[in-house]
Amino acid sequence: MSERKIDEETGVETTGHSWDGIEELNNPLPRWWLWTLYLCIIWGIGYMIAYPAWPMISSATSGVMGWSSRALVAEDIAAHDAENVDLVTALLAATTLPQDADLNRYAIARGGSVFRAQCSQCHGSGAAGAVGYPNLLDNDWLWGGSIENIQLTIAHGVRNGTDDDARWSEMPAFGDILVKAEIESTVEYVISLSHPENAGSLATAGAELFADNCTSCHGDAGLGDQDIGAPNLADEIWLYGGDREALTNTITNARFGVMPAWGQRLSDEDVRAVSAYVHALGGGE
Repeated sequence: MSERKIDEETGVETTGHSWDGIEELNNPLPRWWLWTLYLCIIWGIGYMIAYPAWPMISSATSGVMGWSSRALVAEDIAAHDAENVDLVTALLAATTLPQDADLNRYAIARGGSVFRAQCSQCHGSGAAGAVGYPNLLDNDWLWGGSIENIQLTIAHGVRNGTDDDARWSEMPAFGDILVKAEIESTVEYVISLSHPENAGSLATAGAELFADNCTSCHGDAGLGDQDIGAPNLADEIWLYGGDREALTNTITNARFGVMPAWGQRLSDEDVRAVSAYVHALGGGE
């Protein structure tokens, strides 16, 4: 670093820095700037003392004022709950769909919030579902679409292993029971249930296989059974796809979709509200 000197024109000491012959003057910072800096430092120290600031092992310093954003949120939630306590009580007491207009609006609004937060990840934001996740807008229900059945399904879930009252059904993997040609014939028969114009010799052979292996759950006409969660095979609505490849995979390997028991995670009023919301989407029976 070059030696500092006094600039002849300004009389100010230089910093000793020089770039292409241009030297930097060592002018002091403006007094207003320094006072602003000092005030910010004082304010920052005061803030750290008054408010939560320093992270600790399991929490943070609480500050002498005891302020907490979590406490404010808890207060807002408590105030909201207090305003709606009568509606919540009525919702818990309702045995059918809410008939009162105010209660119905409250249930749908609350249920919609629960659905978007907890259910849309699988069923989609519009509840149209996806492959392996049921469409909740149509009237095709594995376990029934009445408000009572929807509520039971949401509360206890499906095949989750965590709730003793979960909906439970299990289709055999017919790849261990039938040979490939028999599965192909059964697939053709199942397709013919919704597309009789495609019935051929393979479908005719598959009809006997279907009668021997499938009617105990799906019924003689393939219309399913909501009591055991057996899907209707004659309505062209398919959870895992209704083309030959998807049906062959389903019959060969079976399916075993799982839904959580939301009654273990949500309050009773949230379960009832989201049940009302799902029913109101248009597909509820």
